[in-house]
This record gives sequence, structure tokens and C-alpha cells, in this order.
Amino acid sequence: MLLWFRMTLRSYVTSRVLLMIPMIMLLLTLVFIILRIIPGDPALLHFEKGVDPVVLAEFRERLGLDKPLLDQYIDYLWGLLHLDFGISMQDYQPISTHLFGRFPATLELSIYSILFAVLLGLALGVKASKNYDTITDHSIRLFSIVTYAIPVFFLGMVLQFVFSIWLGWLPTGRRFPGRFPPPPTITGLYTIDSILAGDLFSLVTSVTYLILPTITLGTILCGIFIRLTRTNMLETLRMDFVTAAKARGLSDGTVTYGYALRNAFLPILTMIGIQFAALLAGAILTETTFSWPGLGSYLVARISRRDYTAIQGTVVFFGVLVSMLTLFVDILYAYLDPRIRL
Repeated sequence: MLLWFRMTLRSYVTSRVLLMIPMIMLLLTLVFIILRIIPGDPALLHFEKGVDPVVLAEFRERLGLDKPLLDQYIDYLWGLLHLDFGISMQDYQPISTHLFGRFPATLELSIYSILFAVLLGLALGVKASKNYDTITDHSIRLFSIVTYAIPVFFLGMVLQFVFSIWLGWLPTGRRFPGRFPPPPTITGLYTIDSILAGDLFSLVTSVTYLILPTITLGTILCGIFIRLTRTNMLETLRMDFVTAAKARGLSDGTVTYGYALRNAFLPILTMIGIQFAALLAGAILTETTFSWPGLGSYLVARISRRDYTAIQGTVVFFGVLVSMLTLFVDILYAYLDPRIRL
């Protein structure tokens, strides 16, 4: 039985990996084509009017834009195989250096935001399901709708005004104060690096700068988990095994969290993975609002500077990252619930 389970799990993982390859290839090809068929010459757009033709020719040659389209595509794919996302039009530095330097900031913000969203969503979702069709239930449902509908940049500006400008409790933006050196780089995540270095000041400072953007992103996302938790808990609480657990005299907390929530958690776990992937690729507005030095603000800056190759590299990086996380979620779901392979 165990051997059969391992074989079926292996075949499922293999099929998912094989399906992901053409999906990524399609993504890479679409990004390459779309950025080349949009109106305007990227080399001309980079310069002001009246650029010297010699300078323009050297610029094209340096970035490989003078080659035939097929050769550009082959070089593009070959570079990606070696984690080479091209050279920036702005400073002629490798784009991979920019991406991997800013990715830890986006990752750290996404981790704490998804934790905040999940914890708040689970707590309110369980509370709503336990108080079905009451004022508490209706209030929590209304809260989930409002938070999901409100624009993330608007909520961020409101929190900045209240807690930073009016009350003066928290910083308005950035990741660390410029007048102090950040913690030693070990993982790139300031909170983790502060703990590893035993630097309490850097830890407290990093958490302080994380609070507002984390609450902003987490509050927007928590509505999804509230509604998903409430729906699954309502179904689970009506099942026979929950009734049997109550009949045995188990405490309400044990029945709710040890039995009902545990069995209702599988679809929530899947949504956590999907939303975490979306957070990594979609925190652009939040990072811009709080001047957070992550990939989102980097992409906005490169768009404003018309850095054609950096835009292409960042979009591809986001796409591959989301594809890999989606694959991981599928594998995890298959491991936890083998019925999806039947």
C-alpha cells in the first residue's frame, strides 16, 4: 500500500512538472513577444530626442538589440537557463543582481503579511461560523467584504496618516532608518538576520518598519480567509464526527480547533499558497506607498525610467516564481489529500 502511494505520488508530481515546463515556456515567449510588438523603439525611448546615431548604435549592440529577433529570443532563453535576466538599460548592471538584491525585502513583507492575514482570517472565520446568522456573523462578513474591496494604496495612506503623521507612533515608509546600518546580511530578511546576529535594536526597528505595510496587505487579504474559513467550518460543524466528539464530552475548544478546523483546513492551506504567490508578485502598490525597497517598487522605478530590459527581466522573474510556488502548492495538496489523484 505504501509503495503504491509513493508511486502514484511520484507520477502525479512528474506530470505536474512536465505540465509546468510548457506553461513557463509560453509565459517567457509571450513576455518576449509582447514587449517587442508594443509601439515604439525601446532604444529610442530610452534616450531623449536628437540622440547621436553612433551612440544609439553602440547602445543597441551592447544590449543585443541589433540582432535578428530569433537570435534575440535564443539568447534570451539561454541567459534565463543561467539565471541571467539581461543587462539594465539604466546602469548596464546585470538585472539578476538587482532582482536578487531586492527579493528578500519583498519576501519578508509577503511572509509577515500572509501570516497576519491567515491568523486574522482564521480567528474571525471560526468566530463567524460559531455564531451563525447572528449580529457577530453578519458584522464579520461585512468586514470581510469591505476589506477585500478597499484599494490597498488607500488603506496604506490612511494608516500612514493616522499612525505616522497624526499619532507619530510608526514610520511612514522604508525598511530601515538611513541613519543606522542595517543588520548583517545573512538571509536578507532583516528580522531573521537581527535574531541570528543577536541584535535586539535592529530586530525592534525592523519590526517597527514592517507593521504598517504588513497590516495593510494582511487586512486586504484576510477577507478571503474569513469567508473560506467560515464556509468550510459551517459544513464541518454539521458532520457526524463533530457531533460524536461533542457527545463524548470534549471541550468546545477541542471540538472546534482540534476536530472541525483541522478537517476544514485543507482548502484554506491551498489558498494560503496561492495568495502567498500572488503577494510576491502583486505587492507593487503597497511597496510604492510605503517606499519599500522590494521588487514591486523596483519594477515601478524601471517603468518610469523606460528600462526595457529590466521590465522584461522582472516580469519573467515574477512569472517563474509564481509558477514554482503553484507547483509546490499542488504537490503539497496531493501529499495531504491523495483523493485528488483518483
